[in-house]
Amino acid sequence: MSNLTGFVKRLRDIMRNDAGINGDAQRIEQITWLLFLKVYDAKEQDWEFDDSDYKSIIPENCRWANWAVDDKSGKAMTGDTLLNFVNNTLFPTLKKLPVDKDTPIKKAIVQTTFADANNYMKDGVQLRQLINIIDELDLSDYDEIHAFGEIYENILKELQSAGSAGEFYTPRAVTDFMAKMIKPQIGEQMADFACGTGGFLTSWLKELQPQIKNTADREAFGTSIYGIEKKQFPYMLCITNLLLHDVDTPRVYHDNSLLHKVLNYTDDDCFDVVLMNPPYGGSEKSEVKSNFPADLASSETADLFMSVIMYRLKQNGRAAVILPDGFLFGTDNAKINIKKKLLTEFNLHTVIRMPGSVFAPYTSITTNILFFDNTNPTEETWFYRLDMPKGYKHFSKTKPMKLEHFTPVMDWWNNRTEINIDGFDKAKKYTAKQLIEDFNYNLDLCGYPHEEEEILDPMDLIQRYQEERAALNTEIDCVLADITKLLRGENQ
Repeated sequence: MSNLTGFVKRLRDIMRNDAGINGDAQRIEQITWLLFLKVYDAKEQDWEFDDSDYKSIIPENCRWANWAVDDKSGKAMTGDTLLNFVNNTLFPTLKKLPVDKDTPIKKAIVQTTFADANNYMKDGVQLRQLINIIDELDLSDYDEIHAFGEIYENILKELQSAGSAGEFYTPRAVTDFMAKMIKPQIGEQMADFACGTGGFLTSWLKELQPQIKNTADREAFGTSIYGIEKKQFPYMLCITNLLLHDVDTPRVYHDNSLLHKVLNYTDDDCFDVVLMNPPYGGSEKSEVKSNFPADLASSETADLFMSVIMYRLKQNGRAAVILPDGFLFGTDNAKINIKKKLLTEFNLHTVIRMPGSVFAPYTSITTNILFFDNTNPTEETWFYRLDMPKGYKHFSKTKPMKLEHFTPVMDWWNNRTEINIDGFDKAKKYTAKQLIEDFNYNLDLCGYPHEEEEILDPMDLIQRYQEERAALNTEIDCVLADITKLLRGENQ
């Protein structure tokens, strides 16, 4: 496995000299489509070994072994010949592969993966060097696959500092914690309707793996996940990620979950478990909002995903969802109605308040994990504030959050008690009646008693101000409306 040492650095050093590559996001995308084809080629070798009738969807001249592998005979394509093949044969062919509703998922993913992919490199000699390094990977070796899986995880982490691509990565400690608390079971179906690079899907699989006892369990394992991802780049990363995690038929679709009318969902569209970190801070167009009942039609992306989750969670199903503070304290009509539906139709049993720097350096907006199930209306909700671990002022790229930092909440989870420190609630239980009548659906409870020392990014700061201003304006409007009603009553 010596060839894995400095793997990403070697690739980076080559691409830095290519005039076509501009920035980390393009570098990672370039690596990803090549890795996908290398990983897919290894999978096809397994499928051909198991099934003598297996036929690849990729034409022979475009299969990795027939154009990318350098057998050292001097015949491997390079320079302008390689660039011409990649740009004018490989990409057009893979983008237009014949795919219909009957095409098996493990074949259809090639076309959907390349639908919007790009080759950014302009130097065919450097592209050949890049391909040769990637082809050194021995994906028939279990230990090497495992080691490479860790390298791939690091590639995903680097998305956090690759501009807007950072939104596709949720820290592994967070996804692993949520999967542990949700307790996966063989036979259950789990979904993520904005799955990014597949962090929640792979954390679910990691929790499920020890339960595999026989062939039937193995089959259930591979078909237990369902994902939808709107953007091409993270979709490509996700598919490759799942192939590396031994999922031969990844049920992940390149689509937008918000473009479907929620009232049209049936029991067949619902899942036992939903694990998600919905995109937040975005604003949706009116045609998207029209897919939701008028009282739930928020312009905020995270709000709309909450509605999708509630409409697609099976009876007795469980969910764990990351949402920003703005959802907790927001008092605009749509947020109030979404929280009303959550409390009156679902059991919101736990809210974990997370420190503001969990998603650093991508964003410092404070987030929360909401755990709820589709069993009965909420009777009581526990709030727990997860404080920064000892010795940390904030998380960062060099000091990221780790699963062990969730130990305090995991210890508390099955033996819940109210905790008050220095006059501030760290853990406290509220009845649904209190949340509705006393707090008017404001779930901003057991928050952090001291101001964050970290200075927010200007855009995050603006977003927070906008959320707080909108909440304050709504409260003022409600008070004025009540006063107006009283005055009208007096005049009558």
